[in-house]
Amino acid sequence: MGAEMIELSAENFDQQVVSSDRPVLVDFWAEWCGPCKAIEPALKEVAADYEDRVVVGRLNVDEHPTIASRYGIRSIPSILLFQNGEVSDQIVGAVPKSSITNLLDNLIQV
Repeated sequence: MGAEMIELSAENFDQQVVSSDRPVLVDFWAEWCGPCKAIEPALKEVAADYEDRVVVGRLNVDEHPTIASRYGIRSIPSILLFQNGEVSDQIVGAVPKSSITNLLDNLIQV
């Protein structure tokens, strides 16, 4: 099987995301969020498909509200794409896998 999504927290966010030398896709989610659960299988596939090129992580907004607040997360699921420690793009809401892969493909080609 491919790579797994990494669980992000206040303790490891800066190291795993901000300091990463690869692009990082972060899924901001919560346990009670139906659309968040709906896109989880697609995100796991993306983690496997892009394992050598992109880090895929998820951050529970209920457990780590300060990080969600830092990035202005108001609706979940929210997917933020980080490159060189900065947010380069985002998707809000449950979207098909193709929307996520198109975003990543455009970033990787740059």
